[in-house]
Amino acid sequence: MTEIVRANIYDLHTHTQASDGLLSAQELVLRASARGVTVLAITDHDTTAALEEAQTAITAHNLDLTLISGVEISTLWENHEIHIVGLGFDPRHPAMVTLLQEQVQRRDARAEMIAERLAKAGIDGALIGAKEEAGDGQITRAHFARYLIRLGKAETMAQVFKNYLARGKTGYVPAQWCSILAAVQAIHQAGGIAVVAHPARYQLSTKWLKRLLAYFAEIGGDAMEVAQCQQAPNERQQLAQYALDYALSASLGSDFHQPCAWIELGRKLWLPKDVIPVWEKFPALAAPMRG
Repeated sequence: MTEIVRANIYDLHTHTQASDGLLSAQELVLRASARGVTVLAITDHDTTAALEEAQTAITAHNLDLTLISGVEISTLWENHEIHIVGLGFDPRHPAMVTLLQEQVQRRDARAEMIAERLAKAGIDGALIGAKEEAGDGQITRAHFARYLIRLGKAETMAQVFKNYLARGKTGYVPAQWCSILAAVQAIHQAGGIAVVAHPARYQLSTKWLKRLLAYFAEIGGDAMEVAQCQQAPNERQQLAQYALDYALSASLGSDFHQPCAWIELGRKLWLPKDVIPVWEKFPALAAPMRG
């Protein structure tokens, strides 16, 4: 009898309660497996705290799911906040541990400043409220947004950001993240692969997006995200062409944060032809999580 080999379904960008996702690590891996994902990266913002719980759950439930160590590092480049995903690294490597500790300090300082600005606008208790929303996870602007929704200041996350947290609004605080170079270096020192996350979301002009990708390739970046669940018409093909132009491998991910109607684990995650999938150029991504 001929053995049927099932193609892997990859989702290399997801979040848990360790940052701004709503599911626990166990809930995330169970949901991913139920939806046919076979290779999953958990890429919480500036933390790897969910990885151990996720691997434990995979083992306990005997899931047909390979977990890739991941993280989404916030960086600053030319006054733009750019997110760099690290994949397949050793989460206990000193370079990664040090960088993420520094990021936590930056994130906590920013949270305090956001709360101070909201207080001046008559919204008290924002830091405590955001911490309640975050639980044991990293505090992000999403947690402030959820708190403001709880207060009745808005009905949706988009409304909160538009009215309170976007540039020029009451609670906006400029980020003071690490550089892209520092993120790429830490990822590489820890044995991982550096990926530009969702490059079409930064509201960069074509000229500036090309400058970003050229710079990223120049400093040794490895890949860029090409495919997501939801994309504008022709966006996937255009990003695929950029990957070819700058000799970057192609990654893909749902950027899943919570169950919703339009973003789902593993959904519509395919790559256009001609690009080199990140797992083909870096086959270690198909191996179990390190550490």
